[in-house]
Amino acid sequence: MKEIRTEDAVGHILCHDITQIIKDEKKGVLFKKGHVVREEDIPLLLSVGKEHLFVWEKKEGILHENEAAQILYKICAGDSDKVHGTEIKEGKIEVVSKIDGILKIRREALVAVNSLGEMMIASRHGDFSVKKGDKIAGTRIIPLVIEKEKMDAAEMAAGEKPIFDILPYHPKKVGIVTTGSEIKKGLIQDTFTPVLREKLAEYPTEIIGQAMPGDDKAEITSEILGFAEAGVQLIICTGGMSVDPDDRTPGGIRDTGASIVTYGAPVLPGAMLLVAYLTYQGRKIPVLGLPGCVMYAKRTVFDLILPRIMADDEIKAEEIAGLGEGGLCLNCPECTFPNCGFGK
Repeated sequence: MKEIRTEDAVGHILCHDITQIIKDEKKGVLFKKGHVVREEDIPLLLSVGKEHLFVWEKKEGILHENEAAQILYKICAGDSDKVHGTEIKEGKIEVVSKIDGILKIRREALVAVNSLGEMMIASRHGDFSVKKGDKIAGTRIIPLVIEKEKMDAAEMAAGEKPIFDILPYHPKKVGIVTTGSEIKKGLIQDTFTPVLREKLAEYPTEIIGQAMPGDDKAEITSEILGFAEAGVQLIICTGGMSVDPDDRTPGGIRDTGASIVTYGAPVLPGAMLLVAYLTYQGRKIPVLGLPGCVMYAKRTVFDLILPRIMADDEIKAEEIAGLGEGGLCLNCPECTFPNCGFGK
């Protein structure tokens, strides 16, 4: 930085905050570090006794924090039309979602950039829902200026793709297969489906039908395939998901020829989750077997995977296994999900 006369500072960038004190009225920042001095600022600067200013001196190969912040934003977002950046303030840019969807993070790239030092990208957890207007990340460099070669290294460490992406939700027709002979015979009321309707209503879904095949494994299989034939994009099976001999739902799903991703998840509530994909007439249809806890627990494994299903973000076995850390819901008296540690 260098010291110059205030009258000569137009177009230069302040290297420090300028404080204004008016007795019994005000004490605060008049201009923040990083402010680009304008012609109309000169009288104000002089009025607070600033006849000289320390401004950033442009040097070859050295970037100001605002320039570096723009590079970090580019690393985060690329040319994506799904996010936008906020106005640069004190060398910081925040990344904001333009759409509702699932936040996806290239975690290795994020760690690689943050490991370089003198710069940082902080974000919310990936694989969770975000809404339009939500802040998803913030960026800045730590010093006021930084070598261009370090920002070049950051771009190389991040790779060609942006670190963040948002997968939008896709409308889905849903078929529900409610197992259990007690429900088929009308001996007890189906209290599971109303819960499903409430949760599905948060997304662009249309429930086109509900089948009640009882506990007959062949009928469960037939109803699942019937919904596939009807063109649904999601099939949800409820009931009969434990390991008791008369619980036939997992076998009924398996007999459709669906590829089982997992039967079981390291999540409580929700350990007996089944996730499968049924390939039918060229379409890959998610088939979920939901444990009974979804019917009565406030939040379960279903809340963790449903947003991803709605965004066509294919779920893999290793990702389910990774839910173990954070997979214990504490059943707080006042639920704040997703603003808690569940699933993170």
